[in-house]
Amino acid sequence: MRILGIDPGTSTVGWGIIDGTDYRLHLVAYGKVSTPSKFSFPEKLKRISEGIEKVILEHKPEALSVEEPFLAKNPKASLRIGQVVGAIELTALNSGIEVAGYSVLEIKQAVVGYGRADKGQVQDMVKVLLHLDTVPEPEDAADALAAAICHQHSRNPRLKEL
Repeated sequence: MRILGIDPGTSTVGWGIIDGTDYRLHLVAYGKVSTPSKFSFPEKLKRISEGIEKVILEHKPEALSVEEPFLAKNPKASLRIGQVVGAIELTALNSGIEVAGYSVLEIKQAVVGYGRADKGQVQDMVKVLLHLDTVPEPEDAADALAAAICHQHSRNPRLKEL
């Protein structure tokens, strides 16, 4: 299955695509959608939606896996991230793609085996699991790949055992 993982943000949205089989994960592509700081928030949502739509049209994923927003110290920022996630999910659903959301804890558990792993541990495991020479950059893309890996592992429990 081809899975598009998303690490949402209001300035930068990381994305990463993997192909997952029963026993192997393959990197397809990764990148980011950036929004200029001068844009209003609705303009940012539009740019993000258009950017993700372009990724979907080019790579044709079957599923979208997105890191769910969590209540941070700044409630307004959390609400904005929730709106970004909503725009991305709607874009995916309008493209006929299944949508799944995972908490940061679930993603870390699926990728590292420990829900309280730090960002560096997650990125190192993304590199190992995808058989890469270096950690994908920007880090938003590495986090997005972790979300995609989480979805593949959630779909295929046997993959976790390998």
